[in-house]
Amino acid sequence: MRVLFIGDVVGSLGRETITEYVPKLKKKYRPQVTIANGENAAGGRGITGKIYKKFLQDGIDVVTLGNHTWDNRDIFEFISDAKKMIRPANFPAKAPGIGMVFVKVNEIELAVINLQARAFMTAIDDPFTKADELVAEARKRTPYIFVDFHGETTSEKQAMGWYLDGKVSAVVGTHTHVQTNDGRILPKGTAFLSDVGMTGPYDGILGMKKEGVIERFITALPQRFEVVEEGRTILSACVIDIDEKNGHAKKIETIQISADRPFYE
Repeated sequence: MRVLFIGDVVGSLGRETITEYVPKLKKKYRPQVTIANGENAAGGRGITGKIYKKFLQDGIDVVTLGNHTWDNRDIFEFISDAKKMIRPANFPAKAPGIGMVFVKVNEIELAVINLQARAFMTAIDDPFTKADELVAEARKRTPYIFVDFHGETTSEKQAMGWYLDGKVSAVVGTHTHVQTNDGRILPKGTAFLSDVGMTGPYDGILGMKKEGVIERFITALPQRFEVVEEGRTILSACVIDIDEKNGHAKKIETIQISADRPFYE
């Protein structure tokens, strides 16, 4: 089984990049499941029903979210019906939505789990305890399990990778928008990457216009961050090959497409 995972889609440029490159990536890499993190897809914060449906039309099988899940109130209108979208499973139990979904591939299933870290993030339920609960539930149906761990610190993401080594097929981090260079297969067979990176504006700061971000660092005063809406783009992703005999990862490969790293079919 091959899984393609695309990092945090930011704003209109991110959405346009998905539309342009997902068909090309699927043609080149032939993934059985394509996943994208869409928590920044609506103007840099949150997601709408229209955007969710467009992701599915563009070939995304599962949309994961993160700490900006609730930033666009449109989500409350469609989250209960969005069967292929998951939000962090360790949000409080009364929060709408689900944190795990199963995708059928021929005669087998891939479980996709979304979790959110706690270091320098909103205080929510323990992701490690929730991971135990969901992995145990998933393994009753399948050994093929992918985890999007949405978090700020590399240490917490590494901790989750090691914690789940041998229990899941992959743990891939999102949220920081900068792709890390530490993709590896852990000793017991779990693919790990601290952060897959972002998809969207190439010439901003984490997808936001540079001026406001720089001004905040210089003055320490509140600034309104605005998403970059025109210019060059970047797509960040990874491809993971999973052994269909045991659910262990065999290979993880990172992908970046930008003006400096053109796409070759």
